[in-house]
Amino acid sequence: MNFFRGVAYCAIMIASTNAFTNIRPLARHVVSQLALSASTNISFDTSTDVRDKATSTIVVGRHSTLKQVIDRQDGYVSLFGFRPHPDILSSMHESISGSGSVTSHVVVPTVGPAAPRPPHRLSLCSVKNKVTRNNHPLSLHAMSDMVKSACPSKGVVHVIVCVEDEFPLAPVSIAIARAFPLFSKKTSSKKSSSDESDGEDDSEDGELTIHVSFLDSQGMRVKNELEIKACKVAAEGVRLACRLVDTHPEELTTTKYAKEVHALFENDDTVMIEEIVGEELEEKGYGGIWNVGKGATDPPRLMILTYEPPNDVVEDTTDAEESEHSEDNEASSIALIGKGIVYDTGGLALKSRVGQCGMKHDMGGSAGVLGGFYAAVKLQTPRKIRLLLCLAENAIGPKAVRNDDIITQYSGKTVEINNSDAEGRIVLSDAVAHATRHYDDVGLVVDMATLTGAQLVSTGKLHAGILATSEEVERTAVKAGLTSGDLCYPLLYAPELLKKEFASKVADMKNSVKDRSNAQCSCAGHFIESHIDPNYKGEWLHVDMAGPGSKAERGTGYGVGLVLSLVSAPGFSERS
Repeated sequence: MNFFRGVAYCAIMIASTNAFTNIRPLARHVVSQLALSASTNISFDTSTDVRDKATSTIVVGRHSTLKQVIDRQDGYVSLFGFRPHPDILSSMHESISGSGSVTSHVVVPTVGPAAPRPPHRLSLCSVKNKVTRNNHPLSLHAMSDMVKSACPSKGVVHVIVCVEDEFPLAPVSIAIARAFPLFSKKTSSKKSSSDESDGEDDSEDGELTIHVSFLDSQGMRVKNELEIKACKVAAEGVRLACRLVDTHPEELTTTKYAKEVHALFENDDTVMIEEIVGEELEEKGYGGIWNVGKGATDPPRLMILTYEPPNDVVEDTTDAEESEHSEDNEASSIALIGKGIVYDTGGLALKSRVGQCGMKHDMGGSAGVLGGFYAAVKLQTPRKIRLLLCLAENAIGPKAVRNDDIITQYSGKTVEINNSDAEGRIVLSDAVAHATRHYDDVGLVVDMATLTGAQLVSTGKLHAGILATSEEVERTAVKAGLTSGDLCYPLLYAPELLKKEFASKVADMKNSVKDRSNAQCSCAGHFIESHIDPNYKGEWLHVDMAGPGSKAERGTGYGVGLVLSLVSAPGFSERS
């Protein structure tokens, strides 16, 4: 017993140090992960084998929920595969009892019925018990950062997430998945000198395997196959979106992007793909996409994907989750539209050197809706979904659109270009006009884009700014954001007050505002709205995610969860 008291005392000291004072090493550790990200595997295995393979265990949840887990001492072996002394866990929990989101780490001996194992790295990640109304109840952004920081640079890690029964699991899987992006061109996986290795493992240098499991309010492992499948597919969708956003424009041209899309669905009979490419866009009247992308080496294109749910899935919709939509909108299809500017130089309104860096992320809206569409298809969502991707490079050259040019958009309206660097709204307007003109069964059109820097001023770095044609859709979107963790918040909706900002003497409108201090983010959305077909009877939702679309020079996969929640995909409603 004296031995365990000594270990418990050490645990208190180590946990307290990591929780409150060891901030800089953790920050360096997060940066070092980027070189290793391409060899990080994530699984949602429900078997108990994962605990015995793990060299590290991370337990994450609300502070009060972690206390319940720690108090169940008879379940330690089934949970960890060994029997850590209760004093160690209690001391760790006490050391992170503050009001914020805090992590405690300790290396513990592995005493238990299993075969002898090396000392084990154990982490408790505590998120706030209560949050304000505009945050996810489980503080998913904080959870993502904490899990990433708590992970060693290599080995097998068992992440145990403690969730209350009312919260769906898939959004949690998204939060964990976005912490471990796939894309990396680094040629070395050597760890920095600041990284520490606790224990030994058989993994290759730089290989990290993360097994995620969930505990319900009774401390039992969640094994529901449908929920676990939703977690797995949603995580795949987010990592797909992150990889596309992180890929540099030389590798992700419009042509290569299209090939990526075709590869995703080449063996899926429920998805049909159409494309309008290059000069065909001009011939068919898509003057927005054509003019923005005509100056680039690779041609612009409009990709149209249509998902028809299998008949047996449609027949079972009587058991589908309820949503805030009306019955008519619930039965109707939804059109998702994404801005896919694979690189934005600003065109002839050329950005500065600093301003251009990071503009590979300007296709983040298309990546978000594509990742969401991909996951919705894999989950056999019982709703028809269309996806329109506006792919172009806003390049400079002899064929580039000029400021002062007047173009005709697919809506038939003319636009005087007064800022070639406000190109996103132009390409989206063509797609919105297409969707609202040609699809009578569409009840909701959603466009998503890294559209304006003003969005960050309006709603911040974690919440997208949204415009909606009705309060009902606005409320639905906010709720979808709170459910999925892809947070959003309403912008000013007042088209009759703001349309004067686009007044032109020679065309129907200009493409950029006259007064940048007059609700600029809302104005950009209203520009797109002005191209909705006048005969369209459905709803429209605009999502400007310039802020939450990236973090620390990495894509976040924002939009995947929001889309899945909006289309009522399996696994994205309250758990039964």
